Amino acid sequence: MGLLRTMMPAKFQLLAVLAFALAMLFIENQIQKLEESRAKLERTIARHEVAEVAQRHSEDAGWESSPPAEKDDTVIIYNRVPKTASTSFTNIAYDLCGKNRFHVLHINTTKNNPVMSLQDQVRFVRNVTSWREMKPGFYHGHVAYLDFSKYGAQGKPMYINVVREPIERLVSYYYFLRFGDDYRPGLRRRKQGDKKTFDECVSSGGSDCAPEKLWLQIPFFCGHHSECWTAGSRWALEQAKSNLLNEYLLVGVTEELEDFIMILEAALPRFFKGATELYRSGKKSHLRKTTDKKPPTKETIARLQQSDIWKIENEFYEFALEQFQFVRAHAVREKDGELYVLAQSFFYEKIYPKVS
Repeated sequence: MGLLRTMMPAKFQLLAVLAFALAMLFIENQIQKLEESRAKLERTIARHEVAEVAQRHSEDAGWESSPPAEKDDTVIIYNRVPKTASTSFTNIAYDLCGKNRFHVLHINTTKNNPVMSLQDQVRFVRNVTSWREMKPGFYHGHVAYLDFSKYGAQGKPMYINVVREPIERLVSYYYFLRFGDDYRPGLRRRKQGDKKTFDECVSSGGSDCAPEKLWLQIPFFCGHHSECWTAGSRWALEQAKSNLLNEYLLVGVTEELEDFIMILEAALPRFFKGATELYRSGKKSHLRKTTDKKPPTKETIARLQQSDIWKIENEFYEFALEQFQFVRAHAVREKDGELYVLAQSFFYEKIYPKVS
């Protein structure tokens, strides 16, 4: 009996602790529900305040509703790198321009020279900034980056681009010059009739597969400085990295083109609404494929990778890939094997002065 009396208080103490813990959990759960309700109420009030302020400014200014194309001055420049799936992506812009009411213009340079003369640079900047009839506009072409602020332009366009693993891009370009693609199969190509494989070209030291031919993506991002086109230049690499970070809205990679299109649609629906579905289901988006392309051997790849030029170009590609994956990680999520774009995660509140 004495032992039972000494054990009873311990049991009561345990029950009391459990009851207290359950009560605390219940209270915390209720507090969390109240916080969620408060947050929803604040977002609702904030949306209402934004709508009221917008309506007030609209009434004060006497605005009249007009089609987006009449008041949207947005210009996008896609200075596309050859053989990075650029035609596949550009076809989407052409398919969407009528429905989404924007203009698409191809920048056709003589002999596809990506470097413009100084006078053409000035003309191009003037055209893009002052050609109101072509706004909103989507310009695309094999042209090196141009800094519009250098020419005294008032507004700057938004740049976008896509890059590709350097050796894969060069192999694709090598066979494209010889066999073309299924986009225009009847067109005679510059190297048509040359049956030498890429492996044979590398083993024989051919000029079309030399490491210098890898030097393309860096100068496209670096721009119109002479050093940009010096193969193997570390200065050009750093300038290209700086431009990618500071001057480009988004740079994707060929290997993840659908993700690039999905993020663009979320960020710029004015241009790219419907682009993801069009890419997934449309024929044109998958149309251009290089004909008779043979993958290089491991020996060929290893030989090219010994080049300092490849190392620098690959460093830029890896840098671009890392930046794109960072953007993607904060823009999309995967669920049940499907990617979806994240909803808006910010709102406005405490808007003053209050509308009376």
